[in-house]
Amino acid sequence: MISRRKFIGAASALVAAGAAWLSETRAARAAAVGSGVPADGFTPVPGRLDDRRGPGGHARIVVPNGTTLPWRLVDGVKVYHLVAEPVRHEFAPGLVGECWGYNGRTPGPVIESVEGDRARIYVTNKLPEATSVHWHGVILPNGMDGVSGLTQPEIPAGQTFKYEFRFTKPGTFMYHPHLDEMTQMALGMQGMIVVYPRGPQRRIDRDFAIMLSEWLIRVGTRRPDPTEMIDFNILTMNSRAFPGIEPLVVRRGDRVRIRLGNLGVTDHHPIHIHGHAMRITGTDGGPIAEAGQWLENTVLVPVGTVREVEFVADNPGDWPLHCHMTHHVMNQMGHGLPNVIGIDPAGLDERVQKLLPDYMTMGHTGMDMMLDHAEHMAQPPNSIAMRGVAGPFGRIDMGGMFTIIKVREGITSGEDPGWYDHPPGTVAAPATAEELRRDLEASQDRGG
Repeated sequence: MISRRKFIGAASALVAAGAAWLSETRAARAAAVGSGVPADGFTPVPGRLDDRRGPGGHARIVVPNGTTLPWRLVDGVKVYHLVAEPVRHEFAPGLVGECWGYNGRTPGPVIESVEGDRARIYVTNKLPEATSVHWHGVILPNGMDGVSGLTQPEIPAGQTFKYEFRFTKPGTFMYHPHLDEMTQMALGMQGMIVVYPRGPQRRIDRDFAIMLSEWLIRVGTRRPDPTEMIDFNILTMNSRAFPGIEPLVVRRGDRVRIRLGNLGVTDHHPIHIHGHAMRITGTDGGPIAEAGQWLENTVLVPVGTVREVEFVADNPGDWPLHCHMTHHVMNQMGHGLPNVIGIDPAGLDERVQKLLPDYMTMGHTGMDMMLDHAEHMAQPPNSIAMRGVAGPFGRIDMGGMFTIIKVREGITSGEDPGWYDHPPGTVAAPATAEELRRDLEASQDRGG
């Protein structure tokens, strides 16, 4: 019978070996890329936009503000290593959270594989409690499904478990714990899986993966509240809130795919694109046959699902991509405040300032004025403004689950190209008196 001391020593050695393997794999991949040798089966294509293609012609996934999980090939099996652990995470400049995640980040790195590949995934638990990993949407043997107590034992703190199965179908899937989900998922333990088709497919030039999440981080605190069920104040894409989200940079004419996953607590997210129409091409159940696809400007991504959308980026500019629930494009919005829109505050400030010298009535003409004042007021520690960041024409009045698709002519880099340079005469501007007389008065003369 093994002693407790020997067991702990063996477990510690396994954790250390796993960490060394992960470090070695990252270094080897970096060295291979630096030498021009593809370390992951993706061949560089000169002159394309950060474009590398695998054996089936598929584009390498792009993870805004994120990364992919390293792997090595051992006797024909792709071997991965996930580490569940506490992480310190920046949601946006000025707001840092004490979260849980995988491999030092939330969401965890995207797992990439190819249809038919056999995967061996080691999961090391560095959390203060037990965990497990469920491979959401993946068809696999029952004992690999990751439901603690039902299909497997829990993974105790300090131990490493092995999952092994074959990816039998292509598509976009997710991974997350199936033990104390309320706590672990609300603290950031979630990730995406991309399985590329084995054979030829329609060309995709840019392929993005975005996880949608919601959090409650009370102003001035750092720990997300896992007990909250309905009232969230940080809405994120890949665990980042605008203006902390990287733009999606594409070249005009590119065929773009965006993989949207939602492992949030409660809310569905209607994700809206400007300037284009998206074709719904897949779910976490797999690809949708072309005859069953449809066009939308807004795709609803319910809790616990994936939606794949595609479009041709044929309209240059800076185009928003955002949740269309209005409170989901705000940051740390206060709730339970009195509605003062339309009141007359005349004389109120002077009376209240006798007790509170810094008092100022805000919001009686709308919320926009509050943002103007916020620029000149001190914020609580570790918090971010409700919305707003400098744009090319003033403040961009958005936050939260919002990013920008930047479509440009002829670019060969995925780096942020800056703001769009509009052609003359294509930007809305104040109407002149002559224009008003010419068009509006003439319309009134005709009874319009």
